[in-house]
Amino acid sequence: MKFDKTQADMKNELLALAKCGKLTCAEAHHFAESTGVPLATIGKMANEAGIKIRDCQLGCFGKLKESS
Repeated sequence: MKFDKTQADMKNELLALAKCGKLTCAEAHHFAESTGVPLATIGKMANEAGIKIRDCQLGCFGKLKESS
């Protein structure tokens, strides 16, 4: 699969998007959809960049905050 951006460019974008080295699950999904990159690849890039996924929509990586 060919992407418009290099993986290094996407990692830099992920780092800029991550606040305090953390990215919400929803942000990761949105980034994957907007770049056309599979979510698993985004997850791998986040791991390689030292970014933690939080507020997982499935409850796997931290608790999802309930909206009131």
